[in-house]
Amino acid sequence: MACNCGGTTPQPTVYRLHLPDGTVRDYFTYQEADAANKRAGGVGTISIAAR
Repeated sequence: MACNCGGTTPQPTVYRLHLPDGTVRDYFTYQEADAANKRAGGVGTISIAAR
């Protein structure tokens, strides 16, 4: 029997990188977001967001 979980499809988790210049980018893994942050000088913050 199928689950009726409210009729919505679970959304994938994305890691959102916020840079001080206002740039916001989404990545599918924390490692990608962390690598991008390091390339930008390590000045950004990473948060979790659902797409």
